[in-house]
Amino acid sequence: MAASGSGGAGRADNGYGSQQPRRRKGPGALATTYLVIYNVVMTAGWLVIAVGIVRAYLTKGSYHSLYYSIEKPLKFFQTGALLEILHCAFGIVPSSVVLTAFQVMSRVFLTWAVTHSVKEVQNEDSVLLFVIAWTITEIIRYSFYTFSLLNHLPYLIKWARYTLFIVLYPMGVSGELLTIYAALPFVRQAGLYSISLPNKYNFSFDYYTFLILVMISYIPIFPQLYFHMLHQRRKVLSHTEEHKKSE
Repeated sequence: MAASGSGGAGRADNGYGSQQPRRRKGPGALATTYLVIYNVVMTAGWLVIAVGIVRAYLTKGSYHSLYYSIEKPLKFFQTGALLEILHCAFGIVPSSVVLTAFQVMSRVFLTWAVTHSVKEVQNEDSVLLFVIAWTITEIIRYSFYTFSLLNHLPYLIKWARYTLFIVLYPMGVSGELLTIYAALPFVRQAGLYSISLPNKYNFSFDYYTFLILVMISYIPIFPQLYFHMLHQRRKVLSHTEEHKKSE
């Protein structure tokens, strides 16, 4: 549940590859239409979150406690990303179900099992840090998929997807880690989601320890994903430049 892909190219391409769904006879056009609608809706949803953040900041004159102004749409649209797992499972998008599930569930986990469940952290500036990173990332990502599916991808969106992660990914990961860290004392004090022995199932679970393990897992995963994305950036953008020169 770590390194959830906060940067612009942080999440796998969800099988769009050349940003087209898997071509099939018959259902191909239907699948494409569905995916375009889904990505348009998700783009609009994250734009609503972005507008909500800006409006709340202008109203309050402070960036503190802005989470409450976008809490509901954040939960709704981040949870809506679970459909991407089904897209892979049903073959609408030819991407790894396991990889997509890991990336989506890590964000859903942070949204519900940490930020929602530990009310005390909702005022933390670190929450706003990852929310802003996620918001910019998802607006770019879903726009990227939408235009790609329509075979009309503006270079600016392509450049943004493979460039802004350089800042957004470390920013999002920092916010995620700081939020989990801030939640630890409250989780320990309340015994949140923990199961103690003895019980009839002879099973115990310490959510506090689990969160620490989640934080530790960022150490090996974050650098691998980050350098992979840098490699992808060089590959994709250099290919685009070569294509432009050949025209």
